[in-house]
Amino acid sequence: MINKKVDNVTAALQGVKDDMTMMLGGFGLCGIPENAIAELVKIGVKGLTCISNNAGVDDFGLGLLLQKRQIKKMVSSYVGENDEFERQMLSGELDVELIPQGTLAERCRAAQAGFPAVYTPAGYGTEVAEGKETREFDGKMHVLEHAFKADFAFVKAWKGDAAGNLIFKGTSRNFNPNMCGAAKITVAEVEELVPVGTLNPDHIHIPGIFVQRIFQGATFEKRIEQRTVRTK
Repeated sequence: MINKKVDNVTAALQGVKDDMTMMLGGFGLCGIPENAIAELVKIGVKGLTCISNNAGVDDFGLGLLLQKRQIKKMVSSYVGENDEFERQMLSGELDVELIPQGTLAERCRAAQAGFPAVYTPAGYGTEVAEGKETREFDGKMHVLEHAFKADFAFVKAWKGDAAGNLIFKGTSRNFNPNMCGAAKITVAEVEELVPVGTLNPDHIHIPGIFVQRIFQGATFEKRIEQRTVRTK
């Protein structure tokens, strides 16, 4: 039986080094690999290139790595909730590549599927397309976007088994599935790790072939980024 389970986050991050490129799943603060990020902060790796939809907030998520100056470059779609990110970007301390959200997702998916690049109409005629190959399809111009090349992908799922099969829950089923298998090594942290055969095959979102290591996270804070309540 294939067993991809590792004992803890420390074992899951074996091989992580300075100057690596990493994908990190999540949308806002939902579905982020909290335990993996905390371990990256703890071991103090530096010069990281991080591919993520956003950069967390000042004191949570990828914001913790930004505080410690561990990130060299951010490849993101939305970065509006992080003051430290803004400060580092405007001061020139942080290299930033802003990408349309759909393009970010497709460049992850292309890497997952083994495609070297994809054509997309998003960004044509803007700064996003500068220096890139363009081509017309059915009367509409498209931009060639290359698949990401990452050393590690860190994703967070609701449930998983020792074979690496994953089930995501709610909004956390965003960038996480696209990043599975899109890097040399995919590490999945789950809220509940169950024996192989426990999960209903019809409910599995990502099969274990896309995952190399899986562990049960010790803690999940699950912050709410923007709390909205009904007025009385």
